[in-house]
Amino acid sequence: MSMKIRAHHLLCMQGFQGYGYSKEFVENMTNILERLSSNPVLEIVDECDEICSHCPYNINGECRKTSTSSQTVKSMDIKVLRKLSLRKGDKIRAKDALSLVNEKLDYASLQEICGDCEWKEKCLFFIRKCSKTAK
Repeated sequence: MSMKIRAHHLLCMQGFQGYGYSKEFVENMTNILERLSSNPVLEIVDECDEICSHCPYNINGECRKTSTSSQTVKSMDIKVLRKLSLRKGDKIRAKDALSLVNEKLDYASLQEICGDCEWKEKCLFFIRKCSKTAK
């Protein structure tokens, strides 16, 4: 059985360091990251996924943090899908998906995808990728 993961969460999972929207969210994300070590098959989606399942802003499968949150995260997913040449519903091993993200997403891509993300200043993936390019 595959894990459903939003396209933009392929980035978030690589930058997570224990911050989150709630204790439950952080515990769930930590559990998901531990599960990735077994290299499961991921089904790439552009809707609420296993990470969103414990987010306090997930109301009936929609992000309701702000009035535009649902459209904002969907837009992030679509950008990631395009840049990685993936389609919604594609299935890929976790390690292959994470490698694809690291190979294909450059500084400009991350600025476009993550530029407005509230977590980018704490996201190790964003910080690492953007500081390499900035030097």
